Amino acid sequence: MTTKSWRYAQYEGIVQAMRELGEDTLVFQGGPASQSFPNNPTIDLREEFQGSEGIDAYTHIDEIWYTGAALGAALSGVRAINYQSLYMANAYMFHLIGQHAGKLPHMTGGQALAPIVFILHISGQSEGMAGQHSDYECDTWYMSLPGVKTIIPSTVYDAKGLMVSAVKTDDPVVYLDYGRFPGMTEDIPDDYYEVPIGEAVVRKEGNDLTIVSSGGGMPPALEAADRLEEEGINAEVIDLRTLHPMDGETIADSVEKTGKLLTVDQSTYCLCPGSEVIARVAQAVPGARFKKLARPDAPPSGALEQFRWQIIDAENVYDNAKYILS
Repeated sequence: MTTKSWRYAQYEGIVQAMRELGEDTLVFQGGPASQSFPNNPTIDLREEFQGSEGIDAYTHIDEIWYTGAALGAALSGVRAINYQSLYMANAYMFHLIGQHAGKLPHMTGGQALAPIVFILHISGQSEGMAGQHSDYECDTWYMSLPGVKTIIPSTVYDAKGLMVSAVKTDDPVVYLDYGRFPGMTEDIPDDYYEVPIGEAVVRKEGNDLTIVSSGGGMPPALEAADRLEEEGINAEVIDLRTLHPMDGETIADSVEKTGKLLTVDQSTYCLCPGSEVIARVAQAVPGARFKKLARPDAPPSGALEQFRWQIIDAENVYDNAKYILS
C-alpha cells in the first residue's frame, strides 16, 4: 500500500492493464504522457510503450480531431485512450462517441471493435469555471448511449481499478472524471487489481434508508449519512460507480431491506441518474418510498449566491433524508 494521488492512480492503472494484456501499442491523446507523485516511480507512457503515440499538447479547441484520431486508431485494432482535460470539452465529442464508437462494433457484427477509453472531465458547478464550463449533466448524456459503458469513480482506489477494467475491455468506455477529485490522495495497492464495471458498492451499511449516488455526489451523501447516524438513523449508502450498465440488483436488495430510497445527483433534475435508479427500484420493490435530489433544471447562475444555492451539499442530503423518513 502506498499513498497515491487520483491522477497518478489512473496512470498506474493504464500501465498495469497494458502489461496484463501483454500489449505494447497504446495511443494516448489529449493529455501528458507522464505522471509523477512523491515516493512513487515516475510513469512515462512513451518509455513503457515504445510504439505509443502520446500527445502532450493541451489544444483545447481541437477536441474533435484528436477524439476522431483516437477512435480511428481504436477501430484499426490498437488500444486507445482519449484524455480530455477541459471541462465541457466532452460536449463536442458526443456525436463521435454515440454515433460511431458505440454503434460501429454492433453494425459490423463485432468485426470493428473499438477498445477506447474516453476520459472526460466534469467540473460539477465549480466556482470560477464560468457558467458554460460548470457542468455535470454529461453523466446523463453518456449513460444513455447504447454500446457505450459509462463509469464514474469516487475514490482513488476505484480511479485505478476502474481504469484497469476500462483499458482491458474491447468496448468503448466513457470514464467521467470529476474535476474536484484529482487533488485527492489515498493508500492503495501497488499491485495490479480490477474494479469490475457494472458493480455498485455499499459504502456504508444501514437499515433505515438507502441513499444512492455517484461521483461528486458521494462526499455529501456520506457526510449526511454520518450526521444521521449521530441521531440514531442508519442510512445505507451505495456508490453506483457504473452508470451504464447499472447494477440494479444491489440497489433493489438494499431498498427491499430499508423500504426508502433517496437518490443524490450533482446533475440537473430531469433524467439524472437518480431517475433511472428510481425507475428500476419502482419495478423491483413495490411499496417503496422515493425521493430524488438533484440540481435545478436551469443553467448555472451568474450570481455567486444563487450559483452556490444550486449546488447539492450535505445539508441538502440531510434535509431530504429527514423528509422521506418523516
